[in-house]
Amino acid sequence: MLTPREKFLRLIRNEPTDGLIANYEALAVVRTDPVTALEYGDRRRGNTCKDVYGTTISWPEDQPGAIPYITEENKVIKDVTNWREELVLPDYDAMEDQFDWSENAALCAGVNRKEKLLTSIMATGFFERLHFLMGFEEALMNLYEEPEAMHDLLDALLEVRMGYVRQLAKHMHPEVIINHDDFGNKKNLFMNPDIWREFFKERYCRLYGYMRELGIIVVHHADCYCASIAEEMAEMGVQVWQGVIPDNDIPTLQKQLAGKMVLMGGIDV
Repeated sequence: MLTPREKFLRLIRNEPTDGLIANYEALAVVRTDPVTALEYGDRRRGNTCKDVYGTTISWPEDQPGAIPYITEENKVIKDVTNWREELVLPDYDAMEDQFDWSENAALCAGVNRKEKLLTSIMATGFFERLHFLMGFEEALMNLYEEPEAMHDLLDALLEVRMGYVRQLAKHMHPEVIINHDDFGNKKNLFMNPDIWREFFKERYCRLYGYMRELGIIVVHHADCYCASIAEEMAEMGVQVWQGVIPDNDIPTLQKQLAGKMVLMGGIDV
């Protein structure tokens, strides 16, 4: 019998296995690290906090999780053409001496590497970070109305993300990184596919290419519709699309992809 780890590795190599994997069975997710703590802020049920970017995060008592709470008064970027004066980006490489990795190291040491792959989760990808900083509708509108400023901002966010990966790779040594970025709702992308290509595809090619160079398996979480860009997700380095919902017509996608990217999910939301 193959272990969950072995099954997962065979799946991403498009090799036969002796069975499927249930949910996160093959992944030992360790989320406690000092960089992720800054990205998340002090998220606790009943608490409101700010993350390292200055975004207000609220977790109401009666809700299952935390959400960005963006108003005209508290949003970090009020004018994207002036973003360099309004936003202070974290420099994780420069902050390295301040980080304490001891708790993370202890948790990672407890992972059975024969059975599971050590996994880190990096939430709030490029599109999600944009609407965390300026609000959802404004993020979408600025892609059309202020493309130069948005490209400039996204280039800067890419450098922050690369620093995030460097710190994880240097201190935690994850075998898998799950990056979260929802590009759509249940039926469509949030934007025209050409806009997605212009602003996000190449930057993800660079980020995921860097992860792959480091020997890290790339898992992209998007529990939404992405069928129209699925083959391009594989092109940009995604090895596993986690959270794929039935609205994407999974059997058809499997035939189209022909083993180029594993589809993990199938649960309606």
